[in-house]
Amino acid sequence: MTRNSSRFVACVLLVVAGLLVFSGLLSAQTSDPDWSAYGHDAGGTRYSALTQINRSNVQQLKPAWIYHTGALQPASDLNKKATFESTPILVEGKLYLSTAFDQVIALDPASGKEFWKFDPQINRSADYSEVTSRGVSAWTDPQARTNDPCRLRIFIGTIDGHLLAIDGKTGKLCSGFGAQGQVDLTRDVELRDRGQYQVTSPPAITKDLVIVGSSIGDNRAVDLEHGIVRAFDARTGALRWTWDPIPWAMKTSPRTGAGNAWSTFALDPEHDLVFIPTGSASPDFFGGIRKGDGKYANSVVALRASSGELVWGFRVVHHDLWDYDVASQPTLFMWQGSVPAIAITTKMGNIFVLNRLTGTPLQPVLEKPVPKSDVPGEEASPTQPFSAIDPVVPQKITAQDAWGKSAEDREWCSKRIAASRSEGIFTPPSLQGTIAFPGNVGGINWGSAALDPQRHLLVMNTNRLPFWIKLIPQDKLHDEYTQHEHAGDRLHGEYGRQRGAPYAMYREPLLSSSGLPCNPPPWGTTTAVDLESGKKLWETPLGSMAPGMNTGSPNLGGPMTTAGGLVFTAAAMDTYLRAFDVESGKELWQAELPASAQATPMTYSVNGKQYIVIAAGGHGKLRTKQGDAVVAYTLP
Repeated sequence: MTRNSSRFVACVLLVVAGLLVFSGLLSAQTSDPDWSAYGHDAGGTRYSALTQINRSNVQQLKPAWIYHTGALQPASDLNKKATFESTPILVEGKLYLSTAFDQVIALDPASGKEFWKFDPQINRSADYSEVTSRGVSAWTDPQARTNDPCRLRIFIGTIDGHLLAIDGKTGKLCSGFGAQGQVDLTRDVELRDRGQYQVTSPPAITKDLVIVGSSIGDNRAVDLEHGIVRAFDARTGALRWTWDPIPWAMKTSPRTGAGNAWSTFALDPEHDLVFIPTGSASPDFFGGIRKGDGKYANSVVALRASSGELVWGFRVVHHDLWDYDVASQPTLFMWQGSVPAIAITTKMGNIFVLNRLTGTPLQPVLEKPVPKSDVPGEEASPTQPFSAIDPVVPQKITAQDAWGKSAEDREWCSKRIAASRSEGIFTPPSLQGTIAFPGNVGGINWGSAALDPQRHLLVMNTNRLPFWIKLIPQDKLHDEYTQHEHAGDRLHGEYGRQRGAPYAMYREPLLSSSGLPCNPPPWGTTTAVDLESGKKLWETPLGSMAPGMNTGSPNLGGPMTTAGGLVFTAAAMDTYLRAFDVESGKELWQAELPASAQATPMTYSVNGKQYIVIAAGGHGKLRTKQGDAVVAYTLP
């Protein structure tokens, strides 16, 4: 063979090999049949490579099936708090989801037919801080044989503080796990108030470990439960490791607590890392007892998943006084195609991008001066971290910015703002009243963000709702109650006793008499940010609070993205699931649901058909339309 012909053959072989590799990559990007974790994958991308439903045909989507969970029966007063925030997962040909009362259900993904339902019989006469479950997690025992009981295990953390292991095939508890299938998580946490220590997000699972945090009821007292993170053996339920985000809390007087990890964790199995978002130390709105910057509350920390050893931590807020928990699941991605990275979205609307192996910022982070506290005994942090990425929500409102449908509303809002402290984000709570903008619902809340890796975009739902916060000396709390008789939920005002602190707290959204916010709309958006340039590419109002007006609305729930060029989301206070163009933010499709959907959609492919699925059950505390439907859409 001549040298030229050898070169020709080598070139042909290279071309064929390249085509095979490209074909494999293309196949992997377009099949993607499973949504095997709450955020689609361990890294929480909420991105599917499916393309059957795309920008050219999304308008043709029709309901494929509807399943009703029956979760609101038997009716109880807890239904007023109940929220259907679950995102199903698809594992080994079954959809698995949870209800607000921790019932776990297995469905046929093509028809919605129920295979089984497990009910842990949560006590509906008890009082719980939250009545919700955002989903379940799955683990397959690599040592088990195909037909062994509990080879596939479905794990759920419950609102009464237990971790359950359920056989994915039969729906029965796995008796070899913990005590007859469950572990009591209320042990070793200094339990103060039963019903206030809960699990509302799906556990993280890596190798043979189940890693779980907790949701702790806010604002009750200084000495709340410990916000520890624990890893359990997935087979036996034995405790493998414990990590405390705020070990210094044991040394304060009185002892403080919380700093808990109530949102969803992200995992990097290749590097043996689990990423934990944490909340504020107790109490939320007065920090005179917990002096200092609050390490590692209000942070994302990287732990060695196998041991619980701290690798690095990054605080998004120093010495939190605003209930600015890290509510979002971190998003893992590759920075500029090669650097392992993590994106952290926050209630403040700040987005931080870090090297996920070291915690080093990939987009600059600056410490900037912020307003001082004027409350006796309080020492607010003099600076706070700000990202070079543009904030995705406004962070200041003045009396001149006041908005209203009528002149009377505008005047009322303007006077209310002028009479309060409102010096921009991180203005500390005060005795006269402070405007916190954004408020404690966000910015970005637990709905988290979705990644478009092809366009290096991060897509998120945002809230733009100012809150009015007032600290109340404990001896004047009784008199204050009579001024806010309407208080009792997140849209009409809440009290926090903050027992053990010199001050209680009252907060309410800044609404005029018309019930609409005092800041200009939009009040909720779906927004896309280019992670590499740090620029906001587009934002679109999400839902509406006023008939005939494209105002956007407060929302809870997240988006998902697909390789079909689409963003799907519900989350708003209306009853619609929507699809947007990922490049422009243009709304391409909407469908009315049986109830509001304060949840995140998911997608999968079975029998050659792609489905979009959303839980539509409303939100008791937001007073949106409640129900119990799981709805699937597909092309005709």
